[in-house]
Amino acid sequence: MLKPQGTTKAVVLVLHGGRQHGHAPVRRTNLAYLRMVPLAKALKAPGVEVWVMRYRKRGWNAPHLDPVRDAEWALNQIHDQHPDVPIVLVGHSMGARTALRVAGHPQVTAVCALAPWIERGEPYEQLRNKSLLIAHGDQERMTDPRLSYWYAQQAKQITQRTARFSVQGDGHAMLRRAGDWTRLVKDFVHGELGLEPIARDIANAMREASPHGLDVPLGGARA
Repeated sequence: MLKPQGTTKAVVLVLHGGRQHGHAPVRRTNLAYLRMVPLAKALKAPGVEVWVMRYRKRGWNAPHLDPVRDAEWALNQIHDQHPDVPIVLVGHSMGARTALRVAGHPQVTAVCALAPWIERGEPYEQLRNKSLLIAHGDQERMTDPRLSYWYAQQAKQITQRTARFSVQGDGHAMLRRAGDWTRLVKDFVHGELGLEPIARDIANAMREASPHGLDVPLGGARA
């Protein structure tokens, strides 16, 4: 947990990736967990408390959905400590799927889903009245960008504040363009929390009617 100085006015819950099946515990040396630590640190801001989830088990493990249960536990803990503050969810891969599943929590105001693991039939009604940003690398080999595009189309029907970016030249690990991923997430999270104006490219994408704004190339320089 990364605590701010002074009063907590918002919380960001960061959810790492995993695998389809796996009952081994997630350790602090796990790469999926470590990948999210620098991103979590970048989201620190005055009044913003950042929680980095570490699941009990590495797998999605349907039908038990272990990471969903863990994320629900974390949201309940946040509610107990900060019952009135907004919560933004940031997840990668399986963590993005987890974030989308628990987005119906009443304190959650926005979800950032990075290289999300999506399957047909994934529920989306829980995103009503939330903001959603999806980002997927155009060289992705682990999760399917076509399905995150499909999901964005569904979500756009119930929340206009939906945008999706295609990160040019990067894949699942978010390493080749790590700085651009981080800037996109930071712009979205801090913009949604009112810490700074919404970045122009994100605002423009959200204003577009579907399917526009759901496959925006994230190239070099950004406004």
